[in-house]
Amino acid sequence: MSASLIYTIITISSIGVIAAVILYLTARKFYVYEDPRIDEVESALPSANCGGCGFAGCRAFAEAIVKDNSLDDKFCPVGGNDTMSSVANIMGLVAEAQARRTALVRCNGTCEFRPKTSTFEGASTCAIQSMSYGGETDCSYGCLGQGDCCVVCDFDAIHMNPVTGLPEVDDEKCTACGACVEACPKNLIELRKVNPKYRKIYVACRNEDKGALAKKACSVACIGCGKCEKECKYDAITIANNLAFIDSDKCKLCRKCVPVCPTNAIIEVGFPPKKVEPTEVAPSTAEV
Repeated sequence: MSASLIYTIITISSIGVIAAVILYLTARKFYVYEDPRIDEVESALPSANCGGCGFAGCRAFAEAIVKDNSLDDKFCPVGGNDTMSSVANIMGLVAEAQARRTALVRCNGTCEFRPKTSTFEGASTCAIQSMSYGGETDCSYGCLGQGDCCVVCDFDAIHMNPVTGLPEVDDEKCTACGACVEACPKNLIELRKVNPKYRKIYVACRNEDKGALAKKACSVACIGCGKCEKECKYDAITIANNLAFIDSDKCKLCRKCVPVCPTNAIIEVGFPPKKVEPTEVAPSTAEV
């Protein structure tokens, strides 16, 4: 073996050793310690990475919990109370139980109640349509019916009803991640407390126009008359911007507000039919 070849091998080997030492020292100098509890917390999470917790994925959520050493204002809607209890055990903390929530679409403007007055021929997305077009009806607050909320749902919990043209939420599948809430450009979807047997009472309208104008666009629109607010004994109903709103956390599901609504804008779901009291028949006065 020639001397030049041996010299080349020694030189390359020396460079490799020096580079390895430099890399090792650099890695040691800039080493960032990561709390092992982050991996433990992340493994306890459902790995949905839906952003429903308010963070960019489960890893970021786990990092925030460990960094703050607190569960205040932190909740995984997909995993729910069971998951948060597991996380609390890892962190040595106490998780406060929260009521389960589900998405709710506050629009009942079907073709029956909200007839079309025009036709949109642009891109079939609610986001684009809302930027360039008020909608195919006279109600500029109602559902556009293009299904953006369905597209963003990773849990197959919301679908468009082909008959009504409105989205419908499967309460059993919904995880309250909030993706559909963010996707709706009309702000029609909100997260509400889940009641036993999925019973709910809500105002299925977001039209803020004054009464006559709102009812002209949709026959079941809320006209902000305030009758429901006066009927409620639990302060669960408020009127703002010509529109009634029922707070699901305060509502006792008494249903007394439903029959007083003159436009049937208040919807009740999951209740058994009300019993109809028999009418008394006046005794006959005719002589036999």
